[in-house]
Amino acid sequence: MSLDYTHAGYLFMARKAARYVSLYGLSRTLVKIRGQYHMRAAAAFAGARWENPGCRDPDAPARCVALIGCGNYAFSNIAYYLARREPRFLRLTYDRNLNRARSLCRAYRGAAAVADWHDVLADSRVRIVFIASNHASHADYALACIEAGKHVHIEKPHVVTHEQLQRLADAMRRHPHVKVFLGFNRPRSRLFRQLQAVLAKQPGPLMINWFVAGHEIAAGHWYFNADEGGRVLGNLCHWTDLTLHLVSLEKAFPCWIVPATPAGATSDFVVSVMFADRSCAAITFSAKGHAFEGVREILNVHKGNVLATLSDFQTLTVDVIENKSKTRLRHRDHGHEVNIVNSLERASSDAETGEDIRYVLATARFFLAIRDAIDEGKPVSVSLDGDNLERATGSRASSGGV
Repeated sequence: MSLDYTHAGYLFMARKAARYVSLYGLSRTLVKIRGQYHMRAAAAFAGARWENPGCRDPDAPARCVALIGCGNYAFSNIAYYLARREPRFLRLTYDRNLNRARSLCRAYRGAAAVADWHDVLADSRVRIVFIASNHASHADYALACIEAGKHVHIEKPHVVTHEQLQRLADAMRRHPHVKVFLGFNRPRSRLFRQLQAVLAKQPGPLMINWFVAGHEIAAGHWYFNADEGGRVLGNLCHWTDLTLHLVSLEKAFPCWIVPATPAGATSDFVVSVMFADRSCAAITFSAKGHAFEGVREILNVHKGNVLATLSDFQTLTVDVIENKSKTRLRHRDHGHEVNIVNSLERASSDAETGEDIRYVLATARFFLAIRDAIDEGKPVSVSLDGDNLERATGSRASSGGV
């Protein structure tokens, strides 16, 4: 998605690595570097299955995870954090690019890489499937896994159409014993949870402002394919989901979405939202050139007597009347580890449940409505009634008086 650093000059790569060590730590930086070379893997396997010679115990009970989609995120985030939790986590890998399926399986000592993803469904040792393929395929893979009785962790976005969302919700209702988890990691980050605890003590609505600077993506990138959902579903959904967490599902709907985005824009968005409890949010996403430190994100929020700023999930400042506090982490924490490991642990426990279906519906309908508002260049409202979310466009009166 971003610049391929393996083609950059040595001085640039050294500076990039040094900066990332300060931001993420040495081990995270090393796996990010390995992920870049993983994406260029060339050694494929012949036949339907590659048995990893480096795996000495392919049938170990701990090997309960399959990965569908073996790109950079799966390599440097999902597999990395699962391996820290349980070194023998990996059973199977699948990717349409067989080189990457083999490369990830080899790097994390998985049991096998398969050329047919249906082998994942047929393997009785696979308990949970982490889905990190192209966005338009997430829901279809998840539906097949649910029908096969496999728990699923679906990376964002979990759907790209309203029809996919309906089918996913129907499958969750038919198979209540199957646990579904979503790849929205930032709500589980340390500083965001700390901020939520502070805001919970204050009365009244919130004023929320997000400014996000993302990576520049080349015009021909698959993110921009008509059926993949574009950058609204590929990127902006992180912050629409976070905004719902700030307001809460109980207070958010019905909400009114107003775009202020240049016609035809594919990577620069401005959206305003007014929620049912009179909370307001402005979300700005900008992608212009290379972001050397990765995605930059700043949240400013005001509620009651609290004024707070969260910068890059590394620094949180909070003012409560005359009291001021500042928390700065040694490294950025976007909640990846907690969210990924949480899915594995909850899938392995009979006492735990997956995501609430109401949340699965609400966060998707919210980001789909924002995508529709931007694409259509006009306001959109979303109403929540039990498990059913309805979308309407037009005047505010038609939305039920948000």
